[in-house]
Amino acid sequence: MLFNKPINDLTFQDVVDFCKRGIPEGKQLDYKYCLPKNKEKFAKTIASFANALGGTIIIGVQDDKDDKPAPPFTGMPYHEKIRSTIEDIIQVYIDPIVFVDINTCIGPNNRMFVVVNIPQSNLTPHLVGKSKRAYVRTGQSSRPEAIVHPERLPWLLDHRQKSERLRHILYDKAESHFENYLKLKNTELANLPVCTLSVSPFYPEEPLTDYRQIPEIIRECATDAWFGHTAPEEYPIQPLQDGAAVISNQKGVHKMTEFNAYGLLMDKRIAGEIKDFNGHEARVVSIEKLTQELILFLVTALKYLNHISFGGTVYFRLKMSNTCALRASFGKQKATVLEAYLRMDRILNLAQLQDGLCAEAKSIVQEAAWGLGIPAKEAEITALVNAYLAEIE
Repeated sequence: MLFNKPINDLTFQDVVDFCKRGIPEGKQLDYKYCLPKNKEKFAKTIASFANALGGTIIIGVQDDKDDKPAPPFTGMPYHEKIRSTIEDIIQVYIDPIVFVDINTCIGPNNRMFVVVNIPQSNLTPHLVGKSKRAYVRTGQSSRPEAIVHPERLPWLLDHRQKSERLRHILYDKAESHFENYLKLKNTELANLPVCTLSVSPFYPEEPLTDYRQIPEIIRECATDAWFGHTAPEEYPIQPLQDGAAVISNQKGVHKMTEFNAYGLLMDKRIAGEIKDFNGHEARVVSIEKLTQELILFLVTALKYLNHISFGGTVYFRLKMSNTCALRASFGKQKATVLEAYLRMDRILNLAQLQDGLCAEAKSIVQEAAWGLGIPAKEAEITALVNAYLAEIE
């Protein structure tokens, strides 16, 4: 994400402030002074973003010889039907159609900016025009879009498959880092329950930031609340290949949060605490604590992905292992877990998650509580999530 707020919340001044930063056009950004008369050419730009990493088009901005926004930043003349015009272009010229977010930012003197956010698509290849050609965004100023010839369309499909394999590799590697961390702490997993929260670009392709900058990014993106902190100052940051991890150095606390340059964020910890449960000591996982951890994770993930300017489709997973016979609690409700393993996957558009974080968190918590044997009421979960989010916001 190029902006630090949801696209639908952007104002005219937000776009002006962004342009003043002087960010040049590239693989995920394009400037246009007005809506091009050549509608198929505009469709080509949209499809090329969808076929690659996703991206943002800002209409109402001229660019200079270095592809940077050129002042004055006064926008374009007001166009009442520009949203429907863009939607019509997509429907007429792109197959299959690309679903985009459009915000018209109205300013003074009857001027406006139009921000079009194109998510990385999982329906590639998107073909353009009667010739049914596919394009990908290159980021090169001389050739911002490159044509994928018909005989090379299988390459585009294979490219997505390679990205999926890369996502699995990154995930497995992060899991092994936690196992190695426990070995160094002389802790055996045995039958201890482990909770994993992860989010990653659905189609990772290349590093989105310099791995050497990640420790600084971690401190900037960490989320703080009375009930927890993503990266407590007393926790060391451990460099890793392509990233870094915040690791617990507290006795009895086994937790690791990894930030990867490809956009993967994974939090793993031994779940539950030793508490009194019906008169005897047991390892108990509370829905309240799980909700706290989830909210801290999701807010941090959004900050991180925004910071590294990723705006495409993301893959979220909550996983709990070794849960059979674990005790679960929520308020006065208690249960003994029968499931040996819980896993929830979500494929989400990052912009949608940013706008609907509360709803997604409630859905995840309620499903997790049910799997742990707690049939929590929706109103109870809603109140819980809203209360914790309010502490962060």
